[in-house]
This record gives sequence, structure tokens and C-alpha cells, in this order.
Amino acid sequence: MQINDLTSTIIGCAIKVHRVLGPGLLESAYQKCLAYELRKQGLEVLEEQPIPLIYEDVRLDFGFRADLLVSGSVLVECKAKLALHPVDDAQLISHLRLTKLSVGLLMNFHEIVLKDGIKRIVNNYRGD
Repeated sequence: MQINDLTSTIIGCAIKVHRVLGPGLLESAYQKCLAYELRKQGLEVLEEQPIPLIYEDVRLDFGFRADLLVSGSVLVECKAKLALHPVDDAQLISHLRLTKLSVGLLMNFHEIVLKDGIKRIVNNYRGD
């Protein structure tokens, strides 16, 4: 599956979860339900994927974790807060850089309409 198709599938699954649950729950609830929906679509999903920091020759395990890694290609960060902040973008960009992945989705499930809380973030994206 190409990256644009994959992100479209992820967004579709997230919208389904949001329609059923609505805003107001904990981030972890949306994350688990989204992982379930993605697996129903036949996608490989890793939850709470550790992200190490490599500094020169030293591997530092600080507990950085991506909420979801989908098909080894897209990082998904789930939020449930009043508004996304620039630090949320920076976190996802850092995770993309550390994992050497190109595309991530930042999703704020606290929005009334989920599409208003979705950001697609790219890091050195080269296209499909």
C-alpha cells in the first residue's frame, strides 16, 4: 500500500472511532480503538513503539514512544486535549527524524469534528 493510501485508511479508521466514541475520553482509549480498527483492515500496528535516541555511538533509551506505528511506515500520535500546540508538532517531527520515517499523523480526538484535529506531518518526504 502506498503512503497516501495508508494515511487515508488510517484517517478513515480514526474518523470511525471518533464517530462512535465522540470527544471527551482519554487518549489511551482512542489509541486502543484505533489500533483495533487498523488491524481489522489487515494492517500491522505496533503500539507504544519505543524510539531510541542515538547520540554519536551511544544508544539512549529515554522512554520516547510512538503511540502507533502502522505498517512500519506511518507514525500516529493520538491526543485528547483542548487544542494542539506547536510542541505536539515538534514531538512528532522529532519522532519521525529519530525513526528515519517520512510521514506521521497527529490526531486530536478532543475536537467536535475529528478532521479539524488531524495534521499530516512530513519529514524529508520523497513521495510514492
